[in-house]
Amino acid sequence: MKHIVTLSVSILMAVAAAGCLGFEHKSTVTGPSASGVNALVGNWTSSNIIPSASSCTDFKWNVTEQTANSASGAFSATCANALKLAGTAQGTLNGSLVNWTAQGTATAASLVSCDISLTGTAELGADSIRVPYSGKTCLGEVNGVEVLRKR
Repeated sequence: MKHIVTLSVSILMAVAAAGCLGFEHKSTVTGPSASGVNALVGNWTSSNIIPSASSCTDFKWNVTEQTANSASGAFSATCANALKLAGTAQGTLNGSLVNWTAQGTATAASLVSCDISLTGTAELGADSIRVPYSGKTCLGEVNGVEVLRKR
């Protein structure tokens, strides 16, 4: 009987030890990373304040809506130092790139308002978004690159 008790205790200890040795912990991230779309929500602005005749500056994008792979919100900019753009911008996240479009209206003191459209592929950085753009305004074609930072 003593051998059966000893054997039973030995088997229980072996099973318990095997269970401890076989424990494995894995974790995976299933949501967007810090550089994903969640990081886009908020107010983004550029700091360049001197536009040329064919560029825009003072970009602002207030991201108010998002899904797992897209974001949208209000957009504004100033082109050729007098043309004020306002409208909406939306982007689709593809890794660290954001394919985006903006539509809206341009106004200036001596011009009738007109429709505008801008497009580009932005690059997400650690604390900024590099935004190459091109498009059409009342004053003609515009293009350039702005760097937006979260405010």
